[in-house]
Amino acid sequence: MTLWYVGVLALVLLAFSAGVYTLLTRSLNERLDGSLQAAAQSTASSLTRELTEGLAEAPEIAEAEEVPLAQVEAYVEQEALLGTVEEFSFPNEALAIFDAQGRLLAEKATPDNLHAALPPFDVLPDQPVRLFTPSDNQQYDAGLRGAAVRVSARTKGAPYLIVVTQSLKTNAEELTLLRRIFYIAAPLTLLLAALGGFFLARKALAPVEAMSTRAQRINAENLKERLPVANPRDELGRLAAAFNDLLERLNNAFDQQRQFMADASHELRTPLSVMHTTAEVTLEQPRRLESEYREALALMDAQVSRLTRIVEDMFTLARADAGRYPLQPSQFYLDELIDETAQAARMLAARKNVSVEVVAAETPFQGDEELLRQMLLNLLNNAIKYTPTGGTIRVGLAPNHSTYEISVADSGTGIPDNAQPHIFERFYRADKARTRTEANGGSGVGLGLSIARWIVEAHNGQLELRRSDASGSLFVASLPNNSH
Repeated sequence: MTLWYVGVLALVLLAFSAGVYTLLTRSLNERLDGSLQAAAQSTASSLTRELTEGLAEAPEIAEAEEVPLAQVEAYVEQEALLGTVEEFSFPNEALAIFDAQGRLLAEKATPDNLHAALPPFDVLPDQPVRLFTPSDNQQYDAGLRGAAVRVSARTKGAPYLIVVTQSLKTNAEELTLLRRIFYIAAPLTLLLAALGGFFLARKALAPVEAMSTRAQRINAENLKERLPVANPRDELGRLAAAFNDLLERLNNAFDQQRQFMADASHELRTPLSVMHTTAEVTLEQPRRLESEYREALALMDAQVSRLTRIVEDMFTLARADAGRYPLQPSQFYLDELIDETAQAARMLAARKNVSVEVVAAETPFQGDEELLRQMLLNLLNNAIKYTPTGGTIRVGLAPNHSTYEISVADSGTGIPDNAQPHIFERFYRADKARTRTEANGGSGVGLGLSIARWIVEAHNGQLELRRSDASGSLFVASLPNNSH
């Protein structure tokens, strides 16, 4: 950042310096040319006035002195030239007056002995004032600049040529001073900018360095650590806060995964322990009755079925979490699906003398029929499990705005208030002492409601526990109306 900042600043300073230098050069040259033009025009006006006045009085003087008029005119001309040169008041400029043949008539040099020279004939003025640059100025390192003007103040004869010349030394000195200022100021400015930029960059990026150092220390074992937030109102503070939110979600996901693994291990260990104990007890004696062997095998078969159901449920959730459980949508009727599922559930409910009632109107729907059947079976199994003998389970299907609501209500004792927020968590049990068996056709491992919620959410719906009290519990699955 510092290098980029200094580089951009260097380009800006270079462009600024070049622009200032160019503008100043042009301004100095224009000022010099203006001064030369003013000096040439002033000298021309003075010479014209002197000649006009002198030549006007020449006839009277010639008659009074009884001398030839030409002699008086020559004298007047010489005096006018000398008087004009003496009145020239530009100390840094040299003046010279030439005749039409290029002969020097009068001149005035500068204090440093600069003489005005006749310009080349190809630049002799055909306009009021002509600016030129003398070609023969090797003795002046800075160069020369001149202005020439013609003066026709005589009635007879060729005009005069007035030349004013000035050295460019003053301009060169000012430009040299400006270059020296640039040579000193520009590097000093870049140095200060680099130091200031480096300091500001380090200060601005210090939170990034702190966050980077802290992030390198965070791993799966210490996800509870968070990035430091220096200023929560700036961009880096918002970035750190967003990253901390991500860490919080990851920590929760890791905690859930660890809890899931612990609960899964516990659930798998129980049937395996039962099978191992049954096999050991059966094999303790070399000979047993056939009924004893059959009883042991039946018990082990029940545990194998339990293990199979647990593994299948875990595999279903694992594929769902990984997003590799694609839906297989088809057109069917929800009311027919509910009737078929309720009919299968009645066989399990009959063991507890629990009745299953269905109220559903004809409802077309598009979705994964098998997954929705599993969702209903899980809800019904859960209702049968916790409904006392002689109770009633009611299954309903009703449209509600743009959704279909499938409700499953039981007449059980309800779910405790402190357990209701957790019932959809995997392997969660409201009653920790409750025995998980296959007695009522359910898996009894705490995965049924988790799978049911995933199935509903996979159909862009929502599964919720709408009510649970002493009169029983009501689960409602809201599915979008996509039959059109």
